[in-house]
Amino acid sequence: MSSIRSKAPSIARIALGLTFFVFGLNGFLHFLPQPPMSGPPAAFAGALFATGYMFPLIKGTEVAASLLLLSNRYVPLALALLAPVVVNIVAFHAFLAPAGLAVPIVVLALELYLARSYRDAFAPMLHARTEPHSASPASGRGRVPAHAS
Repeated sequence: MSSIRSKAPSIARIALGLTFFVFGLNGFLHFLPQPPMSGPPAAFAGALFATGYMFPLIKGTEVAASLLLLSNRYVPLALALLAPVVVNIVAFHAFLAPAGLAVPIVVLALELYLARSYRDAFAPMLHARTEPHSASPASGRGRVPAHAS
């Protein structure tokens, strides 16, 4: 049981990474057929496409973050980059296309599980008040803790 528990974050990381890698690349290469959309979902997707930059930005972020997840490098950064994408995917399906909500729920669960697994990396961002580090006058590149001044 502990063996499965110790491997679960890696399995979730790889599953989330593969999901975003495949769907991110599909945004550029169009190898997965897309079902036809109409009504508000089509209008929303059309508006994103019409900007000329939004889909490449989203899909490029998905591919870059998925590569970080798959390589097990900068995983907290990858999760932070994907968080707004996941929120939008869930919101899109919850409000505009509820029939396809199952996969986004799984993606959200993986994202939340991994965020919890890497919670120590996110802890500094969750302080209500903090001070920026300032450059050390002696070396010009060192850090002086905020509480030291």
